[in-house]
Amino acid sequence: MAESSAGNGPVLLFALPRPRPRVIVKADLLPSISVLSIVGLLGIPLGWLWSRLAPAERVLVSDGNQLLPLQLESWHRFDDLAIYLLLGLAAGVFGGAVVWLLRERRGPVILIAATLGGVLSGWLGMEMGIAFANGHYALSVAPALNSVIEKAPSLESFWALLAQPLATALTYGLLAGWNGRDDLGRRLA
Repeated sequence: MAESSAGNGPVLLFALPRPRPRVIVKADLLPSISVLSIVGLLGIPLGWLWSRLAPAERVLVSDGNQLLPLQLESWHRFDDLAIYLLLGLAAGVFGGAVVWLLRERRGPVILIAATLGGVLSGWLGMEMGIAFANGHYALSVAPALNSVIEKAPSLESFWALLAQPLATALTYGLLAGWNGRDDLGRRLA
């Protein structure tokens, strides 16, 4: 310490360390359940949108009611998956950015809730999307032999449900890293 020239008292030559902000769990628990629920419910419109965008596969009805895909139509199975992945990534980026805007609740508790909500949303979107698509392409009468029908889009891999939570965590993490404040800007002052 050194004395100031104006006689106002001692001047510190080094900065005192500020106390580190602590993770607040109890105060963030109820809002995190709300975040998990709301992010999870995004799966319903996600599934409906996928069911309208995903292309149907045209198949030939053969003996014994077997469905044989027409040439190049089996590629739509990949298209269905790719469309769902892209919708999940977009929903994850949107969800992560919106959850970041909850300034008083920023932190690991809300991040975990948003990520788990993304898993729930991905699963709910897959289940509801397949249900919506099956309803959209339902057959009213039995198809005739050697006729061409449209088979509802399907999702054959459950790996697609990981796109939304990964995008949510990545977006939230990038925004937290970009913030650079110890308390993530929780305090308004």
